[in-house]
Amino acid sequence: MKKVLLFAIAAVAFAACRNANNSATETSNVSVGANTSKVIPADAPVITFERDIFDFKKIKQGEKVQHEFKFKNTGKSPLIISSASATCGCTVPEPPKEPILPGKEGVIKVVFNSTGKMGMQDKVVTVISNANPNATTVHLVGEVLEKK
Repeated sequence: MKKVLLFAIAAVAFAACRNANNSATETSNVSVGANTSKVIPADAPVITFERDIFDFKKIKQGEKVQHEFKFKNTGKSPLIISSASATCGCTVPEPPKEPILPGKEGVIKVVFNSTGKMGMQDKVVTVISNANPNATTVHLVGEVLEKK
């Protein structure tokens, strides 16, 4: 009987220590994450879009919409776009491959294929770069009407 009681106490103590270690790990992870936030320097590039929403109005199902989102690097160092991705495969963005120097302009070409789509659409393109902030979005919006 004493052995069973001793075993039960040891198991409870082990479980308590294990939970305490997990709590300590979680606390330390939170504090480490808070201390390692990335600070962007004041001379970072800044991507400024001429327009961040393009309204293609009404189109018939199956039509393709092409638009060029024009932007300018209003920061103090070269802008490098690492990726541009859309919310679905029906929208294909094509970002510039070369760096955009401060004060210079660039375009992100976007093609939306309305095949299989109906109704109001809001296609979001997320642009990831070395700018401040590093993620920006542009939108293609409009209505796809039934093909007759």
